[in-house]
Amino acid sequence: MFLLTMENKGYSQNQTSLDTSNKIELDRKALNGKNNSNRVDINVLKSKLKASKVKEFKKNAFIISVLILILGILGVYFSF
Repeated sequence: MFLLTMENKGYSQNQTSLDTSNKIELDRKALNGKNNSNRVDINVLKSKLKASKVKEFKKNAFIISVLILILGILGVYFSF
């Protein structure tokens, strides 16, 4: 009974490796096919630029809010 489970495990591992090799071949065909041009999609560039600007704005807003909070705390502390 133990031998049967070992054989099944070995078979499933071999099957997985075969599926992986087929996926690699399909990916290579897709890369060699229609995507050989050096063009860049402008919408992708715009979305990346927008994402970076949003990230920078959030960082700046966080820093400014922390500085205002610290100034407020210091103002209350020194007023007493």
